[in-house]
Amino acid sequence: RMVIGVVIACVLINVAFAQLPTWPGTYNMNQSTIVMFCNDAGFTDPSQLQGWGYYDIDWSNAKQIWAQDQPMDCSELLQKQVSMFVEASPYATGWVYRNSIKALPWYSSVRQILTDPSYAPWFLNFDPQAAPYHTPQCDVNYNPPLCSNYYHDQSQTPEYPSGDGNCAAPACNVGSVPIGEYVWDPRAWNISINGQTLGQWFIDSYIFDATGGADPQISGFFFDDFWTTAGPTEMEAHAIQDMGLSTDDVTDINDAYWSNMNEVYSEVISRGKFSWQQFYTTNPVGIVGATCPGPFIQQATCASDLRQQCQANSTAQSRFMMYAFSPGVCNMDPGNLEYFGQDLANFLLIRGEYAVLGHGWLGCVTDYVYPDALNWDFGEPTELW
Repeated sequence: RMVIGVVIACVLINVAFAQLPTWPGTYNMNQSTIVMFCNDAGFTDPSQLQGWGYYDIDWSNAKQIWAQDQPMDCSELLQKQVSMFVEASPYATGWVYRNSIKALPWYSSVRQILTDPSYAPWFLNFDPQAAPYHTPQCDVNYNPPLCSNYYHDQSQTPEYPSGDGNCAAPACNVGSVPIGEYVWDPRAWNISINGQTLGQWFIDSYIFDATGGADPQISGFFFDDFWTTAGPTEMEAHAIQDMGLSTDDVTDINDAYWSNMNEVYSEVISRGKFSWQQFYTTNPVGIVGATCPGPFIQQATCASDLRQQCQANSTAQSRFMMYAFSPGVCNMDPGNLEYFGQDLANFLLIRGEYAVLGHGWLGCVTDYVYPDALNWDFGEPTELW
């Protein structure tokens, strides 16, 4: 997860981010809660995490299961976990993880094109002139070693015998390519291969495939990572060097990426879904919703914060707001909501009909307390300033 603030010019996505979901707004409190969840050891019994209105499931969920499957099947297991939660809580809905810059071969739809040479123009490559590289080009657990000219690193990758997830012997199985985080080339968005452009494939066959947006139990997504003018986020520090990209190349890729994502965000809305990145949060990255948001109302500036957010023209009323429990910002124990009463009151004071209270990214933890008050009926606001 990207947890540092990066200043980005996001003029292109202002329109997409001004949009609300197409589903009806609600003031029902138990449908106005969200948890970003991960249990890397396996599936979580819904009885351990009941109550939440939205379950945002991270890619690492059940990693110790899917990393050993032959081949890996992360997206199918994410869908299964969503189904388990939703079936146990009929008013709940699930969101699933999709990386927006990395082609992760533990997703079946991604692996299908990574292992088909005809799709080569959609991917960034190692630069032969940059060898030796800072990340392995081959998986030496295979005999002979399994190699790829597509750029890939192992920054957050299952490996054998151990890594960010442990593969089964004799090696990680993601088809005919070595395990790694591959990278799409955003400049190839309109290049057509086998009757589909990269953009069409990305939206129709990756985001809205059978394990994602095509499933009615899934109403949203977390689109991780992004490009900046300094390069891709959360990749090996020498990725730009190993790919042989010039400053102009990176600038063009960054511009193309944000243009492409503007199309993605708008399409997500038009198809009746939403994404975490379209939330109104504290600590945004440009205009993109923060992975590690905090509460909008701070004790030291409580009165002025409330005056700002309670106005009829405030962003809290015009966008889908995500309000995080204190202290938030990826730094709290979700099993101990020390400021729960204060957070709940402030949330109710500033919320519009599209708003959720809950947790951003806190890592792969399972001890989330769900106070009874989150099921209370607080009615609807009568007026704004």
